[in-house]
Order: sequence, then C-alpha cells, then structure tokens
Amino acid sequence: MPVKFPFSRRRNAPADAWTKCPDCEQQVFNRQLARNLRVCPTCGHHFRLSVGERIDLLLDEGSFEERDAGLASLDPLGFQDTKPYTVRLEAARIKTGLNEAGIWGIGRIDGHRVAIGILDFRFMGGSMGSALGEKLARCFETALVERIPAIVVTASGGARMQEGTLSLLQLAKTTAPLPRLDAAGIPFIVLLTDPTTGGVLASFASLGDVILAEPKALIGFAGARVASGTTGAELPEGFQRAEFLLEHGFVDEVVPRGEQRATVARLLRTLPVAPPDEAWQDASGRGWGPIGALSGFAERLGGAVSETIGIDVEPAGGNGDAPPVSKRREEAP
Repeated sequence: MPVKFPFSRRRNAPADAWTKCPDCEQQVFNRQLARNLRVCPTCGHHFRLSVGERIDLLLDEGSFEERDAGLASLDPLGFQDTKPYTVRLEAARIKTGLNEAGIWGIGRIDGHRVAIGILDFRFMGGSMGSALGEKLARCFETALVERIPAIVVTASGGARMQEGTLSLLQLAKTTAPLPRLDAAGIPFIVLLTDPTTGGVLASFASLGDVILAEPKALIGFAGARVASGTTGAELPEGFQRAEFLLEHGFVDEVVPRGEQRATVARLLRTLPVAPPDEAWQDASGRGWGPIGALSGFAERLGGAVSETIGIDVEPAGGNGDAPPVSKRREEAP
C-alpha cells in the first residue's frame, strides 16, 4: 500500500514567487513574468515597469547617462495632509531609490542618440511637481541644443497636489520648448503607458510628433466618474483605454511591449533630425506664428512666477551638480 503523506507536508512555493494578473486573475510565476517583459502570458496584460526596467527595454545596453540626478522638489507651501509632504517625499525615495518621479538623460536606441525622459508611477503616482517639470524641460532644451530626438515615456496620475499652483506651472514649463523643437525639425516621440492622466496628458504628453501607447493603458484627463458627471452623458465603456483613443485618432499606434524598441528605432530612422539650415525659426530660437508666441508667453510666465515665489530645485543626492532653477535662468543668455 502506498504511503500517503499529510497535505501539510507538501512543499509550498514562497508567497512572493507568483503574481496574480488583475485582468484574467491567473497566477503567473514571477520568473516567467520577467522573461515575458512583465506581460501576462495568458491575457497580455501589461504590468507597470520601473525606470530601470524601461531603460533595459528601450535603450542600447550601457548607453544611458542620467543627467540632473540630484534634482528634487522642496516643500515651498509647507504642505501637510495626514502626513507632511517632506515625509511623503522621503518615503517615496526610500521605496524607489529615486529622487523624483522621473529621470532624464542621454542614451542610444539602435545606435541613434536621443534625449529621453522616463516617469515612474511608484514615486507618488508619477506626479509632476517642480523638480520633474524642470527635468523634462531640460530634456527638451538639451534635445534642441544638441539637435537629437526627444523621447518621453509617461506613467503619471497628473500634477502633484502637494505643490499646488506651482505644480500646474509645470504644464507651461514642459510645453514651452516643444514648438521650438518642432520649428527646428527635431522629432519628439511620446510613449503613453498605464496610467497617463491629468496634467501630464494635458501638456507635453499630447504634443508628440508621434504618440504611441501600450495596450490597454489608461489614458485620460479626469477619471471616468468625473468625466461622466461633468458632461452629463453616459460615456462608452473603455473610452479611456489606448485602443479607444487609437480608434478616435488621439494615439498613432498601440504597440505591445516586445515591439516598442524596434518601433521607436524605426521612427528614428523615418524621422531624422532636419539639417540646421532647414529649421524654421526666428532669431530668438522660437517658431513663427501663434504657437511660437504662446511658447514664449508660457516660458516667461513660468519663469516670472517661479522667481517671484522663490521656488528652487534642491540637490538631494545623485550628482548634486545641477544649479537651482532661478540661478539657471539668470545665467541663460
């Protein structure tokens, strides 16, 4: 007669060896999930990625050089809800190993040199405050100066409420350089991932020459309940998903994760940087027409308000060599 062992003696896998897919509810072995680029093998659900995972996915190995790693937001409003803002920032830094909700730097994709910014939803929901806005603005400005394509990978809940109106000013700051990129013939590519909402979508994330999105990514300005209540209409199911936006012309292509690097590389070959003598801009470096004028106004407004209030960006680890915002503007020609 075979020996029967009690159930309690069965060998159990550690609890952190599996991840439950939120779409199909299947348990996926973590090693299998990592091999599959954190895409569910059963239903294709795209799990969120960290900054480091995005770098490994998109950029040539060893090519990325981070810039302004030490930029981090101050607490100009002394904001406190259930916790002080400074405590929330420190907790996010410990959790993610990042100083802010995004990084930027210079790297290569299939040999093409690019300026790239990547947001990380793990850091306070990828919210955009003064430091993140400054990082993205510097990313775009560097792309303009060095005449290389600009790329941003978004993952954000929107503007950071703990910085109030100062966070909303980042919409103008990050938008201002983009008409000049366009006038200079420098491509700007955006990859929208889950989720991309609020002020991030309402600013630079909607202004790419080409806008890509991950499958089923949540993309929208306000939540479905708020949008329905505001419009007073019954909105269609899935109206804020990438596939719906593609169908209605707000997104150029929905690209599965395994195809993203090849797709971006193909775009970089198709959209080369224009020669300097073909750039369509005036002596100030700003494009002609109403968009150029709006760009200049937004930049002046953002700079004036920031300097009036005294909002700076403080080094907090990393390379620590980046000057504060106000100093950078004073030194600009």
